[in-house]
Amino acid sequence: MAMKRIEGNKLAQMFIEGAANLTNHVKVVDALNVFPVPDGDTGTNMNLSITSGVKEVKQQLHGNASQVASAFAKGLLMGARGNSGVILSQLFRGFSKELEGKQTVTSEGFAMALQHGVETAYKAVMKPVEGTILTVAKDAAKVAEKVSQKDDNLIHVMEATLEEANRSLKRTPDLLPVLKEVGVVDSGGQGLVYIYEGFLAVLKGEKLATTNQEAPSMDDLVKVEHHNAQSHLATEDIEFGFCTEVMVQFADDKLAKHPFNEPEFRQELSELGDSLLVVSDEDLLKVHIHAEHPGEVLNKAQRFGELVNIKIENMRMQHTNLLEESKQHHEQERQLNQSQNQSEYGIVTVSMGKGIAKLFKGLGASVVIPGGQTMNPSTEDIIKAIRETNAEKIIILPNNGNIIMAAEQAAEVAEEDVIVVPSKTVPQGLAAVLAFNPSQSLENNQDTMKGALTSVKSGQVTYAVRDTTIDGVEIKKEDYMGIADKKIVSSGQSLLEVTKDLLDEMIDEDSEIVTLLQGEDATDEGTKEIVHYIEEKYKDVEVDVHQGDQPLYSYLLSVE
Repeated sequence: MAMKRIEGNKLAQMFIEGAANLTNHVKVVDALNVFPVPDGDTGTNMNLSITSGVKEVKQQLHGNASQVASAFAKGLLMGARGNSGVILSQLFRGFSKELEGKQTVTSEGFAMALQHGVETAYKAVMKPVEGTILTVAKDAAKVAEKVSQKDDNLIHVMEATLEEANRSLKRTPDLLPVLKEVGVVDSGGQGLVYIYEGFLAVLKGEKLATTNQEAPSMDDLVKVEHHNAQSHLATEDIEFGFCTEVMVQFADDKLAKHPFNEPEFRQELSELGDSLLVVSDEDLLKVHIHAEHPGEVLNKAQRFGELVNIKIENMRMQHTNLLEESKQHHEQERQLNQSQNQSEYGIVTVSMGKGIAKLFKGLGASVVIPGGQTMNPSTEDIIKAIRETNAEKIIILPNNGNIIMAAEQAAEVAEEDVIVVPSKTVPQGLAAVLAFNPSQSLENNQDTMKGALTSVKSGQVTYAVRDTTIDGVEIKKEDYMGIADKKIVSSGQSLLEVTKDLLDEMIDEDSEIVTLLQGEDATDEGTKEIVHYIEEKYKDVEVDVHQGDQPLYSYLLSVE
């Protein structure tokens, strides 16, 4: 059987089946996740990300290949969770860019899209690590390009792509030592292989799995703005008489001549009327405005694409309706003015427990996002938090290495002035908040808070989800692990003994303060014993205890 081109609907089915196959193997991918510790969340993060992409695709089932790929990339971007989810979103962001404007996909075009995705993903990662999903994607794309130059059958190209992805996956332990030490392949790479298996099944007319999982809505990401709402006007007082609405389908040829810039366009239209609303995404632009000359609005909007929907009403002829609408606009204007009463600084941080959230709030955090190691907030979650701060300058503290990329991605998308201080642990986040100075510039705060990250030693006491050996430490399933700055230094069945061993590793002659955050599975009695141990053995060290209520981690420690 030969297939020379992929139509938009076929591409949509490939995305849907790839996601479904990954969903059916989430636990397998989670179980492979051993770097840097056996936490088990890569499959979960990739699944949450890709199902967000699928939701957007299901709104474009009848679109062309470009539209379907763009919808998939948009959904992935907004649903991206954790490093694996962010990298996956970048792979298909580049993929979609290569297919822009294409009705169908040839074997060579498909291979080029895979390669463009790899290039985009590598650029998004500050320090790419080989032996991960990046390597698997890169090796598979290279073979796809080679085969596509000789064979125009997409099935053959996809078969070769999947075969090389599997071969590359098997080579990952040779590139990443921790994988070889534990005896597993890379979890993210395995997730990508499952996705590619779904792609091939659709091309061959087979069915691997189905899923009804839904992704988060993007409705609240729409940017809305109103100006100069009218209320209780006499007919003769109506300055702008036509309620004008227009929807535009963006067109590449027109955008080439007139690139679309939403803030500039909004400012341009504000001179033509009031009650202005501008909504846009990668495909569509919608405008609502009360104008005296609606034709001018249409002409300006038409520069960016094709007019697909137009509505113009003479408000002077509908005075009664106008009064009601003006009341609504007045309330919206009041809310807008209220929202413009911004504070200068806002701090967004991530917390995995009620107690830790309360602690961050007490230290000045504006918004605390629930989340942590096994439930990373998405780009969309962080964007919501940025807006909720109602501040001009925002500082994001991820408090987890797996959340940093999503935070940086949110900072790029946000309209506000946003920086990310790359805290990898809760203790680092607390140290950074304490270093914040509202009288300093955003740049100075960024430097100071980054410096604070290195002033604190971070420790964690958690439990293993599988038997393994890491850094020469043998760990049994459900054993407690003492982790000092990512290195496992102790393990065993006794929570108290593991915690004491961890403290011994972290405390030295220069240590002054130990902060202990008690998790939800730790007891007050056990905490008292640990405090007594520190006070007896390290008499010059001060102990500060807080009820963190965090899951997964019995104790979070910091030593300064």
